[in-house]
Amino acid sequence: MSMIIALALLGAVLAFAVARPRGLPEATAAVPAASLAVVAGLVAPAAALQEVRELAPTVAFLAAVLVLAFTAERHGVFGYVGAVVARSGRGRPRRLLTAVFGAAALTTAVLSLDATVVLLTPVVFAVAARAGVRPRPHAYACNHLANSASLLLPVSNLTNLLAFAASGLTFAGFAALMAAPWIAVIAVEYLIFQFFFARDLDTPAAKEPEHPGPAPRYALGVLAGTLAGFAVLQPLGVEPAWVAVAGAALLAGPLLRRRQVTARNLLTEAHPLFCAFVLALGVVVLAVRDAGLGDRVDSLMPQHDDLLSLLGAAVLAAVLANLLNNLPATLVLLPAVSGSPGLLLAVLIGVNVGPNLTYVGSLATLLWRRILHARDAAPRTREFLTLGAATVPLGLVAAVTALWAGLHVARI
Repeated sequence: MSMIIALALLGAVLAFAVARPRGLPEATAAVPAASLAVVAGLVAPAAALQEVRELAPTVAFLAAVLVLAFTAERHGVFGYVGAVVARSGRGRPRRLLTAVFGAAALTTAVLSLDATVVLLTPVVFAVAARAGVRPRPHAYACNHLANSASLLLPVSNLTNLLAFAASGLTFAGFAALMAAPWIAVIAVEYLIFQFFFARDLDTPAAKEPEHPGPAPRYALGVLAGTLAGFAVLQPLGVEPAWVAVAGAALLAGPLLRRRQVTARNLLTEAHPLFCAFVLALGVVVLAVRDAGLGDRVDSLMPQHDDLLSLLGAAVLAAVLANLLNNLPATLVLLPAVSGSPGLLLAVLIGVNVGPNLTYVGSLATLLWRRILHARDAAPRTREFLTLGAATVPLGLVAAVTALWAGLHVARI
């Protein structure tokens, strides 16, 4: 009975997050569900409080990086990136797709998948419109790379931060192990996109791209310094959230002085209600795990780090991500692999690459879908699922094989 109630609560929270009736925030359902889990005895109050405390640094980073991305956009970073992408494409759809892949991969890695979905996707639409090319392959690239290209750094995805906290790896060590899987899955996606969207990519552009204006050097410098700060300060015990806060403050300062943004804007862009949703979701997932799902997952999880075991862990994670959403799936899976860096990183590949298979795999995909609906460019479900079926299995195999090779080289 406890399992049924816990799963019903989780299902209600995720269904509400997907539908968002009347535009209500996700926390509207998640916070009451977490409270009900405690009141019903599914989670002890002390355990719920401990879960919130463990998630708090990760959620604080999420809020800070959202503000960092917002202030970078106000400094013109994404407009400049769009102009560079357009110029690099030279009016040729296939070259433009290459440029979009590069921009989306780097944006996701440095500023997280939310920045790619929310800020880069509209820029890509504008670039495609100015060039007179069909936007479908480029828009899909933003969605796919928001998920699969978030493998590289601990700060690229909320799932990465959760895994990084349990991995025992340094920031640089994490990036070194995930660099090869990151490159492998991007290469697979790129090759499949070339064939899948061949008709769109063979249509010539109608206009010549304009030359990009001056680079926003201050903002780009702050972003580069922030990224370096993650790598340098983490081994010294400095939480990534503080580095992100410092970067956001440096970008926000000039904007506040020029009255281009207000303190209220910054608070809004930190999305405190979404942060509350993540904390509450952690409590609900704890109830599901304690009710028995955790034991079942533990029994299914491979115990070794050979290639087949890593593939099994990644596939299990991908399946759970598409059933539960990748964030709850990560919370369920982490206790089963916390003692093995190899299995943990394989699970991370599964929960990051796997969501490209269905709309519900990640919140970023759901948000991307809303953005396309708002532009009267809603993705066709059959096309979305077919592309996911073509890219996800091959992407998982390529990324996990690269991880396995890296683990052997590093002797972990």
